[in-house]
Amino acid sequence: MRKIEMVDLKSQYAAIRDEIQESLATIMESAAFINGPAVSRFAENLGAYLDVPEVIPCANGTDALQLALMALDLKPGDEVISSTFTFIATVEVIALLGLKPVLVDVDPDDFNLLPSQVEAAITPRTKVILPVHLFGQCAEMEPLMSIAKRYGLYVIEDACQSIGADYTFSDQRRMKAGTMGDLGCVSFFPSKNLGAYGDGGAIFTRSAELAAKLRSLVNHGMTKRYHHDYIGVNSRLDSLQAAILDIKLKHLDAYTERRRAAASRYRTLLADIQEVRLPAETLSSTHVYHQFTIRVPSGQRNDLQAWLASHDIPAMIYYPIPLHHQKAFLDYGFDGGVFPNAERLSDEVLSLPMHSELDDDQLVYISDSIRAFFAVGKK
Repeated sequence: MRKIEMVDLKSQYAAIRDEIQESLATIMESAAFINGPAVSRFAENLGAYLDVPEVIPCANGTDALQLALMALDLKPGDEVISSTFTFIATVEVIALLGLKPVLVDVDPDDFNLLPSQVEAAITPRTKVILPVHLFGQCAEMEPLMSIAKRYGLYVIEDACQSIGADYTFSDQRRMKAGTMGDLGCVSFFPSKNLGAYGDGGAIFTRSAELAAKLRSLVNHGMTKRYHHDYIGVNSRLDSLQAAILDIKLKHLDAYTERRRAAASRYRTLLADIQEVRLPAETLSSTHVYHQFTIRVPSGQRNDLQAWLASHDIPAMIYYPIPLHHQKAFLDYGFDGGVFPNAERLSDEVLSLPMHSELDDDQLVYISDSIRAFFAVGKK
């Protein structure tokens, strides 16, 4: 059996090596390393895949989130509602811009924002709802969009873990993660479902006005050479990464289907282990399985992780500390205990190896090792 990796980028690369090498050679020969044709081509192809008219590439997913907020002309102290159970980048950029993060709890089954708590958190200073489509499945966008419309708020989607997921509205419209709100953001970090071989990100919008501003903001606020209409940043996707991403985009649906097949196999193999709670699949969203995250409610999560490590199986805890308990956010006055779902999840979640290169021998070995851990505990 091959060595089990949390994310097996080497095997994935081996299958597309020739395509990658040919494309990189073209870039090297042209020397168009920044804002070259490869970047424009990738942006156009990604827009076609997502059915969104405007794609603005940038340097990474964190920048994408920050730039999306910068494009909205928010004022210091304006409030942005988001999740306490996510990677810090989502909320970090809110604080960096002098805005006020307002955290809310998540659904304990699908790990995404609870719309009822979002509405309860709205104040006259609220300007943005920033849902996170965590682990590969969309948050409940229909009620969130309805709330935003009712209160006149912007919606920025953090789709960094969910590229390719489909959300179905009650009228049967289907839209891709990141394309439903005013702005959507993705990361192309190597371990993402669509990952570069370095950093990268992008912002999506249906607004030509916001797109024009964002294209300026990513390039020092320039509207034309040496004419700076905004205070911007330097956040460009380089041509080499764009070329790699353009090739991998052609394979994304196949990668997603292999992730879904692995998730289905996990569900079958783990179904009879009463100590494990499997991740929920909602009716409104497809799941692209950036992570396959189980819950271990028995207080044995850390022991199970150690047991798996001793059997050469990596497993990760995303996320061990909810944001309202992070030292960086203590000054915002979040009180412990007001987010019981997130706090419980931080004690219970464990993400198993999940990627497009998992084979059945590996999946069986991982599942049998989990079963063996609980069998030993019962003796």
